[in-house]
Amino acid sequence: MAKVRIGDAAPDFCLSDWRGRSYSLHQYRGTPVVIYFYPKDNTPGCTIEAQEFTAVARAFARLGVKVLGISGGDERSKRRFCEAHGISIPLLSDTDHAVSKAYGAFGPKTFMGRKYRGIHRTTFVIDSAGRVQHVYNAVQAKGHAREVLELTRSLLKDKSAKGPLKGHHPTSLTGACDTRPKRRGRSGRIQAGRGLCT
Repeated sequence: MAKVRIGDAAPDFCLSDWRGRSYSLHQYRGTPVVIYFYPKDNTPGCTIEAQEFTAVARAFARLGVKVLGISGGDERSKRRFCEAHGISIPLLSDTDHAVSKAYGAFGPKTFMGRKYRGIHRTTFVIDSAGRVQHVYNAVQAKGHAREVLELTRSLLKDKSAKGPLKGHHPTSLTGACDTRPKRRGRSGRIQAGRGLCT
């Protein structure tokens, strides 16, 4: 289960897509954001999920909602994945899993009796103030994009008069991405580095 819960401030990050474009959560302040973590590029379930989010990307855009996918794998892996399957939404490289860990989407897994650590399929719906409005754990890939779209549409309708989820065009904010390798301070907290914003 994700350690970032409903009502929490979503951890900021700075990651790149396969074109080298940088994305940070704070640059979308004023805009609702859907962040979905997926285990691995070019695998069957992850392909279905990415293609389905691509299929409804225009519907999210009409609501003023930004969709970002995050997983391990470098920019070359993301490029092959996007080009092979016609994926148009931004897929961001979390190569050292720092962002996945910050959201609690990385941890122990078991597949065919083998235990290992990896990304759990998890989705966060974040409002325009940067707070988590909904968390999907143990996501089933097929049909998930439509499920998130319907929830987001419902939340926007419910919040239209009073809440911060209300969609807006993206607002550009100042802020630099620090791509230096991360390190942990004496407190154990992750300090500035790849995936984190200064």
